[in-house]
Order: sequence, then structure tokens, then C-alpha cells
Amino acid sequence: MNGSLQGGRPAQALPSTADRGDVPPLSDRLRRVHWPVAGRIGVHPTGDYRSRGRGPGLEYADVREYVPGDDPRQIDWNLTARSDRTFLREAHPDRGLDAWLILDASRSLDWGTARMLKREAAAELVLAASILLGRRGNRVGALIFDRGPLRVIPPGAGRNARARLVAEAQRVPGPGQTGATDLAGALAQAERLITRPSLVIVVSDFVSEPGWQLPLKVLGLRHELVVAVVTDPRESELPDVGLVTFEDLETGGQLDVDTGDRRFRERFRKAAAARGGRVRADLLAARAAAFELSTGEDVLLQLLRLFRRLELERRGRPAVAR
Repeated sequence: MNGSLQGGRPAQALPSTADRGDVPPLSDRLRRVHWPVAGRIGVHPTGDYRSRGRGPGLEYADVREYVPGDDPRQIDWNLTARSDRTFLREAHPDRGLDAWLILDASRSLDWGTARMLKREAAAELVLAASILLGRRGNRVGALIFDRGPLRVIPPGAGRNARARLVAEAQRVPGPGQTGATDLAGALAQAERLITRPSLVIVVSDFVSEPGWQLPLKVLGLRHELVVAVVTDPRESELPDVGLVTFEDLETGGQLDVDTGDRRFRERFRKAAAARGGRVRADLLAARAAAFELSTGEDVLLQLLRLFRRLELERRGRPAVAR
């Protein structure tokens, strides 16, 4: 059966993360957090990510002797006054970052047995990414998909753009919107849509029709690729709670399962582990920086672990994937 299995109490019975008063607002917790980016991605002229080139800007790069035709506004008057020649100050131009969220909006995200629903975990990640990546003129856009690509939000900056992204992440599919998720189609459209080298963040539970591996590889050839695999603890191991009716949230199919059967629980655990291993191997082959986004743990803590891992890898030090 293709899809996420849901049993027991309805997903809507879980409290919203917005109602939990024991954790400070995410925006406050992100004040000193920085999203690490590997290199120059994005080409619009405003933003806070450094270009590899040189020209007008704020961050000092070098000085060189003035030649006719240079912009006199870039003359280093302090150094020129101490020399018999005229020198020009060079800087790293500020370049804006383009970031895209490829966001799964399918019904399989309406499932959660721990701290939150998978949809809520994805929405918190979208909020964090839009805050961290939308600073100082950088732009964040999104491609929303389900049974196929649904909506495109052009890259934007500011509170209004962030609010629209989060609203899309929280939107629940309407009645009758069932069917298998087409991740491959969304990735193929993203490759056609995103023309500038960008940071691409795929947020999905990967409960999808097969065939997404090649489009993801193609996307990773041109862009910096981060993948959040949204999971719930009960998708990898079932508790012994007796006879339960599970429902495939994407197709509506139902299945009665005796969770009291120890051999069945073990088969389920092994099958889930094998599927998870295949997904991780496919993400590694696509050169994606992948991490598991679990409903059982604070989203920001999981994101910070990813950032530490990326920083270690870029310094050439071994990092243990979690």
C-alpha cells in the first residue's frame, strides 16, 4: 500500500505547536543562527552572501594600483596619501541568495504521534528557513506539490513573503484531494523553473510514486541541495496496542492490523528500516545534504545538528550523519 498509515486517534487531536507556551517563539530562537551556504548561489545584486568576485562592496578584498577608467569612488585615499601612486580599494560585492523550497503538501503529512504532525514539523522548518534565508534582501520562493505541482511562489523577501510561505506549508488538502504523490514531477518542474544557481530545500516524507531519484540527481548537479525527510517515530516501529485499523491518507485504503503480533511488528520494523536505507542511499547519490526531520524532536535542534554537520564537512573534518 502506497502512503502513510494512520491509526488510533485522529491527527487533529494533537495540539498545535503554536499553542505550546513552554518554548520561546522560533523567530527569537533564530536571532544568532546562520544558515551555512557552500558557495556563490544567486545573482541578484542585494543580499548578505559574499561573492567570489571583486568590485564595489563592504567586505575588504585587496588593493591595486589605479588605472584609467576605474571608478574614482573606489580610490583608497589613506593608502594613496602615503604613496606616490594612486591605489584602488577592492571588495567582495554583496550578492543576494536565491533559495527555493520544494514543499510536499500531500495528505500523508497529516499524521503524527509525537510532539506534532508531520505537516506542522514541515511548517516549522519552512518558517525557520524563510527567516534565516530571507535576511537582508535575500529571497525565498517555493514550489508546492501533491499529486503534481500545485503552486509556485516566486522568490521574495520580507514578512509578507514569509507569511505566504508558512501559510502554504500549513494548508491542508481539501475534500476529495486524494491520490499518490508525484515527487518526480515536482522535481522535474523545479529544474525547469529555477534558472539561477540556488539553494534548493526539498521538504517531503518521500511517500511518493517511484522515479524521483533521477530528477533529484539532475537538480543536485546545478544547485546546492538540502533534503529534509519528514518522519514520525511510529513509521519505523509499531507499539503493541492490539487490533488497529490503519488508513492510507493518500488513497483512502484501509487495513486491519493486529499490532499484538510480535512477528508482524518485527517484519514492519525491518521493512521500514530497509525503505529508510534506500531513501538515504538515493539522497547520497544525488549529493544532497539530507537529514531526518522527526515529529518527535524540536525542529530547531534538528536543524542546528544539520548546520554543525555541514560546517564540519566543509572544513574537511568527518561528521556523523544523524
